[in-house]
Amino acid sequence: MPFYLPENPDYTILDSLRDSVRFVTEVSLTQYRGHACAKSTFLDPNGEVMHWHDFGDLEGPGWAANSVGGAVELIRYARYDARPDVEQAALSLLDHTLTAGFVEWDTGFIWPYRHTVRDELCLNFKHGSEWLCPGSMARVAQQMLAAADLVNQHRADALTRAALGWLEWYHQHVQPTAAGWVPRRCTPTGAHHTAAAEGGSDPFFETSGDGIFVLMLLEDVTRRGLVDCSAELARLCHLFVSAGGFFASVNHDTYDAHESVAYALAFRALLRAGRTLGRPELAQFAYERCLAPLARFRMEEDRNGVATQGLLWMEESWDTAYLWENAEVAAAYVDAYADRRDPAHLRDAVTILRAMGRHHHGPHGFLTEGVDWNNHVGQEHHVNGAMYGDINYTEPLLNNLHLAEPTLDVLQRYPEAMEL
Repeated sequence: MPFYLPENPDYTILDSLRDSVRFVTEVSLTQYRGHACAKSTFLDPNGEVMHWHDFGDLEGPGWAANSVGGAVELIRYARYDARPDVEQAALSLLDHTLTAGFVEWDTGFIWPYRHTVRDELCLNFKHGSEWLCPGSMARVAQQMLAAADLVNQHRADALTRAALGWLEWYHQHVQPTAAGWVPRRCTPTGAHHTAAAEGGSDPFFETSGDGIFVLMLLEDVTRRGLVDCSAELARLCHLFVSAGGFFASVNHDTYDAHESVAYALAFRALLRAGRTLGRPELAQFAYERCLAPLARFRMEEDRNGVATQGLLWMEESWDTAYLWENAEVAAAYVDAYADRRDPAHLRDAVTILRAMGRHHHGPHGFLTEGVDWNNHVGQEHHVNGAMYGDINYTEPLLNNLHLAEPTLDVLQRYPEAMEL
């Protein structure tokens, strides 16, 4: 089993999770209008803001900023490890997202970002408002529903209203692609925006895996009985399967036909949709065409002196091992184990988490955004200036923290994983 890593008793997956949470609580948060918020979406191991980067002066619920998703993971951790201080910080993050102007309560629209220097809302990581990614905003809406399960009734009502408001905005405005899939980018009116983030035509405008988040939201609201989107969900699942899958880059700043995290997300979405719709063939497709192909992205050895065994690289055009994507793959394997109880799936999940745990740095528990094993990103961006190694920056509520979901699922539901 060359991919496999055993548990390190001197530094367990719980120790790794605690360090990631510590980085958030010690150096990543600030205050805005009386509530907690991330001081930046791009920090170094000491918590210093990287203003030079596109993410440096952004915060909010959108894609890499992840205020709602991060809050969900912090609340779950706080209740597992008896940390009421962490829970209060997470609740304050949610209140910030609900009250700082991100949610347009009259229209249902949700703004992804606030530019922290200009103190202005914007729609994309390029600090502009000519386009947004509707799939990623569906993810935010689904995260709001997940958060609603963990909070008091007042917050839950607000979060649910915001999520359903965004879904209504999506239905009223966003135009599907010619094939009927979710466009990778759209304008604030919902019209197609076919350019790449950096300009020029985006070759994956019609095939991005970012649209998988819409499948997840439709399944979630249908299963909860909030809105019956079963017909739309079935149509999009049929389209996805008929096309052989839409696995192009989910990340907003990369361009590749096959991204590892897209396969993981598709597996999770189709497995759930199959249950909700009573369509077992969707689960079969999920296992055969989404989960199994993840094997091509695995690294079964340490490369160039870097701890890469047990991780997955992202895509051929950008083959760094980024850690929110690895966390999402681990979560997919946890879902597979919950469904079929195959120990191999649980072993793969904890192997990835153990591998991620080898990439913390500094005094505050920082977890790198990615493991640059072949110097794709550049030596000047590596911890300690190493030729090959970990990137010296992270997104505190995403790459640094996203391992919380699969780690807590393992610790709370499947303690047998510790024996694997």
